[in-house]
Amino acid sequence: MALLHKATITPTKLELLAGWLPTRSWYDGPAQPELTRLAAARFDDPDGEVGVEILLIRAGDGPTWQVPLTYRGAPLAGAEQHLVGTFEHSVLGKRWVYDATGDPVYVAELTRVIREGGHEAPEEVESGGERVSREPDLKLSGSGAEAPPAGEITGHRDGDPAVVVAGDVELVVNRVPLVAVDPADAGVLTGCWPGQETPVALAHLRVR
Repeated sequence: MALLHKATITPTKLELLAGWLPTRSWYDGPAQPELTRLAAARFDDPDGEVGVEILLIRAGDGPTWQVPLTYRGAPLAGAEQHLVGTFEHSVLGKRWVYDATGDPVYVAELTRVIREGGHEAPEEVESGGERVSREPDLKLSGSGAEAPPAGEITGHRDGDPAVVVAGDVELVVNRVPLVAVDPADAGVLTGCWPGQETPVALAHLRVR
């Protein structure tokens, strides 16, 4: 279960991404994009320390971009190249925001969800000491796969797709979701959201 807080975030996630996206080699949208949030879902961190969000956005009338993010209460050692930026959270304080493809918590959870045929995490929002369930608008589904858990990240190639080597598995994360599924994949994570009712491929799992 993902516990969220009703809070003010400064700058907002979309403001952070508007400055970060144009620095990516795989982004071919406007230099000063006006971003729209389309949908989002969460993964669980088993230790309850790191926020993991799969965010779908669009710049103007361009394509849908998948931007998985992690939120941490302190910098992630050795991950400076994956840092998107920081924001102030009115409940949790300063948070460091990372491109999740370089974060071992996201990599482990993405692998687990695909292997186990899992889904997005249930969400609860805490406000004034009360918790209220919230339905994610991005629905995720792992295919199930005969594959080992993710190991230590030993390789990362940024791009569309992003490719992550973690032990005996390789994860391929589509920056632009794809309809087609590579038959060579051991497993796949698909997603659908309002306006995209047909599931599309967000990430692929391969055994090395």
